[in-house]
Amino acid sequence: MKRHTIEPRPDWQRIVEEQGLIYPLTRYPDDSLRPYWDESAYYSFSLPEVEALENVVEELHAMCLAAAAHIVEHDRFADLGITDAKLAGRIRESWRRRAEQPSLYGRFDLRYDGSGSPAKLLEYNADTPTSLVEAASPQWFWMEERFPGADQWNSLHERLVDAWRRQSELLPTGPLHFAHSETDELGEDLMTVAYLQETAEQAGLETESISVEQIGWDSLSGRFVDQKLRFIRSCFKLYPWEWLAADEFGPQVLGTYDHGGGSGTTAWIEPLWKMLLSNKALLAILWELFPEHPNLLPAYLDGPRELADTGGQGYVAKPLLGREGAGVTLHPADGSGEPFVPAEGEAYCFQGLAPLPDFDGNRVVLGAWVVEDESAGLGIRESAGPVTDEYARFLPHVIL
Repeated sequence: MKRHTIEPRPDWQRIVEEQGLIYPLTRYPDDSLRPYWDESAYYSFSLPEVEALENVVEELHAMCLAAAAHIVEHDRFADLGITDAKLAGRIRESWRRRAEQPSLYGRFDLRYDGSGSPAKLLEYNADTPTSLVEAASPQWFWMEERFPGADQWNSLHERLVDAWRRQSELLPTGPLHFAHSETDELGEDLMTVAYLQETAEQAGLETESISVEQIGWDSLSGRFVDQKLRFIRSCFKLYPWEWLAADEFGPQVLGTYDHGGGSGTTAWIEPLWKMLLSNKALLAILWELFPEHPNLLPAYLDGPRELADTGGQGYVAKPLLGREGAGVTLHPADGSGEPFVPAEGEAYCFQGLAPLPDFDGNRVVLGAWVVEDESAGLGIRESAGPVTDEYARFLPHVIL
């Protein structure tokens, strides 16, 4: 793994926007606009390196499924902050019947520096992962233009199309709706959903676009309906389950949740059982089930334990349901960081501190994708600070 600088293409912004990346710039607090898609540098990998990382990703995915089974079997929903018995029961049933429910993709965030040390799992985005468009499309076309004949860890598009084709038999009749939130100001969620809708159409599925805010409830039939008053029998939503379950119509969502094509229900994608994997408590349960695993960092729910000891590893405090680095705080063992002060009403996972690799002042995290149960591609983000946040940049990569 190496970082290389390169001159960006003269018309790079127009090019990536035409390829679906309509959010190539990020607005910073000083009101300046700076590249989110950053092709002033790229990363290169060797083929054996990528093959080894693919194996790591698929092993981690299998371990996460084992952890989900453990949570359900041992009724550990409270560790995830899920204290509503009805919601826990619905998740349990969703997990039990997961073979009947479509489930598409997820993204592992990994710490990896190419030095020979094993990759470390930072978190698993299994419910509403983004940065998919840039990973699947613009970086592939960038490689074809800048490095013809090279390769890339990127089979996302064809795997997504194949996944929809294989799982189409699990969907009820009628169009598959694709929902995003109107509160998305940047267009990232909109384009992620639009891209996934395109892959479903290429697989031969009938689709319909809708916003979450446009979804209606027909009290007479007890069904969700779209703008044309058609029943919504299946829906892909880029809207976190913890939000959906807590919304005004959360009881109706859970009351009509599809556990396998029943009459009067809605099949939601990703399925409800993904709540077991999109929660940072998963990291602590993984460490409990697979202690000292080379691709895991120590993690706990009841406090940092030995991580906070003088001369220890230090720790990162992560809210169980945080996104884009929100609420994450770093606490080195030498005491150089700020004391940990929990936010009111917030539950945390305490994970061993593993500072992100620093390449010329750029701190990098690998976003490794899975489609169904197989490794499918890579997206790389860089940040100036120690936490990958909303100001991170996306950089392309090649296999040389």
